[in-house]
Amino acid sequence: MNKHTWVADLGDGTYKNPILYADYSDPDAIRVGDDYFMIASSFSNAPGLPLLHSKDLVNWKVVNYIIEEIPDQRYEKPTHGCGVWAPAIRYHEGVFYACFPMPDEGIYMSTTKDPFGTWSKPINIRPGAGWIDPCPFWDDDGNAYLVAGVARSRIGYKSVLHLVRMKPDGTGIFGEEVRIFDGNLNDQETIEGPKMYKRNGYYYIFAPAGGVKTGWQTVLRSKKIWGPYEYKVVMRQGNTPINGPHQGAWVDTVTGEDWFLHFQDVYAAGRITHLQPMTWVNDWPVIGAYVEGTDYGVPVTTYQKPKVGGIYEITAPEESDDFSKETLGLQWQWNANPKKDWYELNPKKQELHLRAVYDQGVNVISELPNLLLQKWPAPEFTCEMKMDLSHMEVGDSAGIVSMGITFGGILCTRKENGFVIEQILGTQEFVKEKAFATQNRVICEETNQSEICFRYEVRRMGIRESAETTDAPQEKIYLSYRLDGEQFKPAVDFKAQAGRWVGVKLGMVCTTSCETTAGYAVAEYVRFMV
Repeated sequence: MNKHTWVADLGDGTYKNPILYADYSDPDAIRVGDDYFMIASSFSNAPGLPLLHSKDLVNWKVVNYIIEEIPDQRYEKPTHGCGVWAPAIRYHEGVFYACFPMPDEGIYMSTTKDPFGTWSKPINIRPGAGWIDPCPFWDDDGNAYLVAGVARSRIGYKSVLHLVRMKPDGTGIFGEEVRIFDGNLNDQETIEGPKMYKRNGYYYIFAPAGGVKTGWQTVLRSKKIWGPYEYKVVMRQGNTPINGPHQGAWVDTVTGEDWFLHFQDVYAAGRITHLQPMTWVNDWPVIGAYVEGTDYGVPVTTYQKPKVGGIYEITAPEESDDFSKETLGLQWQWNANPKKDWYELNPKKQELHLRAVYDQGVNVISELPNLLLQKWPAPEFTCEMKMDLSHMEVGDSAGIVSMGITFGGILCTRKENGFVIEQILGTQEFVKEKAFATQNRVICEETNQSEICFRYEVRRMGIRESAETTDAPQEKIYLSYRLDGEQFKPAVDFKAQAGRWVGVKLGMVCTTSCETTAGYAVAEYVRFMV
């Protein structure tokens, strides 16, 4: 199962963008020696804060999660759109720092000396709602700082960047919080996602503005850390199909090259990751391909790979799963903070046992915490899953799910005399960050067979009708199933619509309406193909 549906490395010394056609939103990255580490938002899915690793900035693998669960009790239930927003990763004096915001709870910090191992339990270094997108910074004199943006939905205003002193060990902040840049006064509305660096005596803050789907990349600079800061737009969409282009990270190579990782919001698939060359002109960066007659760049679609001092394996994050490992694959996340008794792996038999979790009266699948989900891995693909339902009890349901604002699934429910197969189709609406969902269930058929295969297909159906961009794809999701000896039968199809700040996810679930007794479903494999 080593084949991938999207590979950015073209095998001839060049690569194509995006380097990850998957929802690794708000990426930040660092180089430590000849290793690159990248983290991304995870919102209300757990485990949270995926950590990716690369040797060449093009080929990436998920190698860890920084937090096992979201640090607040309310995330035991799905809390769509909340949770872990845009993080930052830094390395200082032998310690890795992961700083992340939870817009309702505060700014958190987690640390480790081994990024592949266990990270410390996150501590809240600035409790309270409103601040987002934090980035720690250590100056040459040993003083430490934290720069951050704000969320209007929590604090009542936006487009402002703050700077505050931070304890050098990252365990807290102190002193006066200073507003160092107001994008409302500088034609940089919705400036956010700040990342701070220092070069040639200048303090730089890389920060996107103009909105996730319609904006550009701005850079601030000053000779003094508290400002005043001047600014310049250093990357625009131009005539390319890469809308946004939004926040990311400046990294260099051991050979002296500079590169910039950023995301593009493509609606249903979420926020996909791009890699751009970066050059310096008069101590200002130009990101992407330089546009003649301007002082900015535009995103590239293909380019020479970074010179990193070596040649490395062509790879991508895992997708398919045969459940042959001792631990759950890193492609999987839950719809809320998980419980240990939700699943059990049997690697000798290559099986994942999904226990039927009591639904507590929840009547829509989008609000079930025990959805086991993963990101879309490509613009178009097919995924097939096989389940054995023979160990389920009466009242248990199991099947395939698709999670977005529009969500759907195929559920098989155990009855006294066999199984009922139903199609699910529902929608979510959000009022002040709270989700309200409705769904319909329609019986497809009844059967005595306990083994069933599900198919999940994503196909492009043209360009999305949108006032924000003319280039975004519109996809359609097709869900079908097959009983032994039969062909796949269509169950439900619908237009793909992203979730709350996240791309559509697919996966599986096993639930029950019974409080006292419950069985389990056996997932035998999950296979992706183009």
